[in-house]
Amino acid sequence: MKVKITRNAAKVIKQQMDLEENKDLKLRVLITHSHGDHAHYGLDLDTPKENDEVIPTDKDIDVILEKGQPLLDGVKVDYLYFPQEGFVITNPSQGNHGDH
Repeated sequence: MKVKITRNAAKVIKQQMDLEENKDLKLRVLITHSHGDHAHYGLDLDTPKENDEVIPTDKDIDVILEKGQPLLDGVKVDYLYFPQEGFVITNPSQGNHGDH
């Protein structure tokens, strides 16, 4: 499984992960809702569970993904400042280029 985290997203995520109360947690990308051939995604700080895979990224952030979820493979985490500030999570490899 693969995960891409952009430079903007990594900066914001690391600020949260560096907090003392989050020091033992990893970033989890999860599916909040799926229908048809695409999904809507969310983020959380969590610990790996039995059915999870921990994926290292080139931004030195380990990401937890649930095994057996093809819509999570290839997910991209970005952080945009315009038009609205916040995380944008898509999966271009699965044809999901953003929410509708």
